[in-house]
Amino acid sequence: MFQRILIANRGEIAVRIIRACRELGMSPLAVYSTADAQALHVRLADAATCIGPAPAVESYLCPEAIVAAARALGAEAVHPGYGFLAEHAEFAQLCADAGLVFIGPPPAAMRIMGGKIGARQLAQSVGVAVVPGYDGDDQREARLLSEAERVGFPLLIKASAGGGGKGMRAVHQRQEFRLALAGAQREALGAFGDPTVLLERLLIRPRHVEIQILADAHGNILHLGERECSIQRRHQKIIEEAPSPALTPLLRHQMGEAAVRIARAAGYVNAGTIEFILDSTGAFYFLEMNTRLQVEHPVTELVSGLDLVRWQIAIAAGERLPWRQEDILLRGHAIEARLYAEDPVSYLPATGRLALLELPSGPGVRIDAGLVRGDEITVHYDPLIAKLIVFAESRQAAVARMGRTLDEVVLLGLTTNLPLLRAVVAHPAYAAGDTHTGFLSDYSLMETGSPEVPPEVLAAAALWELDQGPASSDPFAMHWRLAGNGVLVRLMSDGREYRLLAHRQDAQWEVAVADVTARVGLMRRESGELILDLGGSTARFWLARAEDGTVLVAWRGSTYRLTQGVALSADSAARAHSGHGAANLMAPMPGTLVRLLVSEGEQVHEGQALMVLEAMKMEHTVVAPYAGIVRRLAYHQGAGVMSGARLVEIDPLDSLPEHGAIA
Repeated sequence: MFQRILIANRGEIAVRIIRACRELGMSPLAVYSTADAQALHVRLADAATCIGPAPAVESYLCPEAIVAAARALGAEAVHPGYGFLAEHAEFAQLCADAGLVFIGPPPAAMRIMGGKIGARQLAQSVGVAVVPGYDGDDQREARLLSEAERVGFPLLIKASAGGGGKGMRAVHQRQEFRLALAGAQREALGAFGDPTVLLERLLIRPRHVEIQILADAHGNILHLGERECSIQRRHQKIIEEAPSPALTPLLRHQMGEAAVRIARAAGYVNAGTIEFILDSTGAFYFLEMNTRLQVEHPVTELVSGLDLVRWQIAIAAGERLPWRQEDILLRGHAIEARLYAEDPVSYLPATGRLALLELPSGPGVRIDAGLVRGDEITVHYDPLIAKLIVFAESRQAAVARMGRTLDEVVLLGLTTNLPLLRAVVAHPAYAAGDTHTGFLSDYSLMETGSPEVPPEVLAAAALWELDQGPASSDPFAMHWRLAGNGVLVRLMSDGREYRLLAHRQDAQWEVAVADVTARVGLMRRESGELILDLGGSTARFWLARAEDGTVLVAWRGSTYRLTQGVALSADSAARAHSGHGAANLMAPMPGTLVRLLVSEGEQVHEGQALMVLEAMKMEHTVVAPYAGIVRRLAYHQGAGVMSGARLVEIDPLDSLPEHGAIA
């Protein structure tokens, strides 16, 4: 085994590998960008060195800087984690040339399987079916359009390199193809340095099922069963489980044997994943191979009882796998939910600081996280906050355990996908195992609008302020005003106004919300934690204040943002009833304006694409909310924009003089 291992990554996977090194008696070493100087993985490592500024292309994606850091820190081996350089064959070769062991597959196998086109061809050569499509070398637009027409619509355009949904577009009609192709190629080039794409027929309601393999350098290759990863948004996984509720023992054997056959043909060594698409008839098709550890590896660890990171390191050190395939026994059921900083409706990434983070625990619960309270999610890296993993003796028990775990998450300061995760796990179709890659769009779980704020949350926010004797300088408290013998509290959330009347009676408060009046007692208040007696029932809340003065409240797995209500002025009331007026479209997140699709003075129709923003290596299209004339474009192509920046002004057609002339 090794004495010192450098981890060429950040976040929760770096923390995961550091802990594996500790258990093996090895010294973990870290690298970091200037943005990560105080990150958890840096604090946990034995030694760390800065490799560049915040942008990943200038730090975590710089092979030479990482190899130099490994040599300077005295490392014998490098673990790439996943993402960044994990599937970069040239980086693996650079490590070998520097006398460092790369904890992953050999460069030759990475080159064969790292591109989706080459991997498809190898799979077919060993008799494994692939989704019908086009994977040729001719990348001219005319040829790709011709092949798209041959394959038929709907289809998928997919980047040959990389994964994670980047460089992928679903195309339902011929007229959408050119714009989708340009976007996929541009995104693939930006994320992976390679604009090559392939085309595949879009299967309807398939399952995404993958097989985990382990291969040593002595010719032994085993599969560790499957994971189902069908719950996805933007072609990126958010909930995974093992085993799949769709597989029979026979189908598991067939898919596992196909995965081993592919890995053997590629000369593969170390941990890897063969991904398949499974249709409703039980037919499966090879998609791609991930030549690295997967984000969702914990569910396989829980059902197999094997530590995949430990075996990655052991294989890289030359150890043999000590089992035969029949020795691999899988038991129980595991589910992983990825907690992201993102809007649960639009899936747009969010940025900001974690004002409060309390993650759950208990029987059968595992948390993999690389962030703690006070840390910041920036535009530079993936917005993953934590992975919540549960294990139980059956799928039904695991689903119930995941529901409880999600309800116990306390996170304030960031918009997250926690409401979406809770909605999926609570849905009857998910409980029944009826999952497929279109699950979220089929059930439109988050398209019902923001929920009403419960009276209990309103009471907690009010008492959190009132029972501490709010200072007159407090921007929230300045809007309290006396009302008879009590205090009238006006709170706003998502455009709704809520009114409470609070009156203190000895050690308790009497709080009236709408037509409900309740007696509320303050039982405990400490470091953001508030425990109230609500008419004989105990309720626990977590509260914090955002930098803009907004009060953040967490209760029963949900979070709420509340601000003081401010009365409408005559001017604002008049504007509120004057129709939509001229739209000022603002940036939904910080990023780069990579493409302008319209010009000032141009007439646009409702839903027309206006521009494309890139953030966290993903593209987001801004569309016109209604028909109108583009009055002003505030930024040029290539400009960086902040969240909330005014991007474009559009005058609606119904407010313009006749013939559409600009007044």
